[in-house]
Amino acid sequence: MHMSDALVSPPVFAAAGVVSLALLGVAIRKISRADRSPDGPAERRERLLPLMGVMGAFVFAAQMINFSIPGTGSSGHLVGGILLAALLGPWAALLTLASVLILQCLLFADGGFMALGCNILNMAVLSCLVAYPLVFRPLMKPDASVGRIFAASLLASIAGLQLGALAVTIETEASGITALPTGRFLMFMLPIHLFIGIGEGLATGVVLSAVRKYRPELLADVRPTRRSRSDGSRRKFGMTLAAFALAALLIGGSFSWLASSDPDGLEWSIEKITGSTDLEAAPDGLHRSAASLQQKTALIPDYDTSLAGLIGTGAILLVVFGASYLFRTGQNKS
Repeated sequence: MHMSDALVSPPVFAAAGVVSLALLGVAIRKISRADRSPDGPAERRERLLPLMGVMGAFVFAAQMINFSIPGTGSSGHLVGGILLAALLGPWAALLTLASVLILQCLLFADGGFMALGCNILNMAVLSCLVAYPLVFRPLMKPDASVGRIFAASLLASIAGLQLGALAVTIETEASGITALPTGRFLMFMLPIHLFIGIGEGLATGVVLSAVRKYRPELLADVRPTRRSRSDGSRRKFGMTLAAFALAALLIGGSFSWLASSDPDGLEWSIEKITGSTDLEAAPDGLHRSAASLQQKTALIPDYDTSLAGLIGTGAILLVVFGASYLFRTGQNKS
């Protein structure tokens, strides 16, 4: 669902950028306050930033695997907002997923630079701050069964993807720089992202069911049992981080080669209307400047190396862990 600059006008770029930056600022403040607050489990506050880094790398790697949607000629991939929010809480999840989207844009040219604010809104904000609290959280219970976890994951993932698809259509229409008819565009976007949402929901349910069974204290809004709290040692947490990091490296370095080459839901929808997955960007100076800047930052455009998954996974780990170190250093000095 990564939008390209060809869909976004300067006013929409500015509006989406301001809203995204404002929400990311709120996320940073909330995480900072939670980390300094004497309330809440100290162990969870201490573990949040490392978990953000590892889960960000895991979601980045998972997004590289495009799964085919039978009978459509399209493909989809995990967005990861519901999974991250269930483990990190909505604001930490927003910051983590936004970091992934920013890295994808700057390093791999995945999604346009001018469209970055829209992509953060469509994929991170709508899933972490809307679908998660309004759909997933009310359905979860402290003793949630596997069936309930899958139901919550499916419904929340579908809601997040449908909202994102609707937002893409609205932003494209508001931009007014393409010939995509709104009604037909939406007619293709909503059904294909319904199928993608089902795939994401199933994948999210698998991961969360495993976490609920083996490490329930990692779930953000499910109170762990006394036994799980007593078992939550530093050693076990370190092993959990290592397991997710290893899974990210394996997915990014191996399984990503098995990804479908079919266009994703957004590209497929555009192709159904225009006959091509590519649209020409507007010839104004801002679009040219954005394209030029992205060419300079994108060292691996379009993931054009077999090591792209490993490089991206490692970069996410370095960025988030580096930010965690600076964040804690700044707190200690204040």
